[in-house]
Amino acid sequence: MLPIYAYAEHLLASLVLLVVFVGVYTRITPFNEFALIRQGNVAAALSLGGSTLGFCFTLSSSLQHNDTFLMFLVWSLVAMVVQAVVYAALARALPDMDAAIESNNMAMGGLMGTMSVSVGVLNAACLS
Repeated sequence: MLPIYAYAEHLLASLVLLVVFVGVYTRITPFNEFALIRQGNVAAALSLGGSTLGFCFTLSSSLQHNDTFLMFLVWSLVAMVVQAVVYAALARALPDMDAAIESNNMAMGGLMGTMSVSVGVLNAACLS
């Protein structure tokens, strides 16, 4: 396969996976992140942005460290699950987290986003 085709295949797949991740993630949370963000809710933006970055770090590492397209896809799915687990664990540990994000508690949104990025970085490093 020519390098340009491999590049296009991986880029397109990455973008599709990113859209799928955001779609799945915004459905597992009990609030509508996009509606909150449209209203100027910074906490929701921080939370969603952090989870998206956390996912993308692992996606990037998977692209760099896997020799086959199939393994890239497998680790991308694992990254989605890991980010969902981060959300579930934080929601359980901080029962008022969802209400705090909905009420634009930026500290809670920042914590949520930071934890998602942190776990994403660790997850990505585990692929190297």
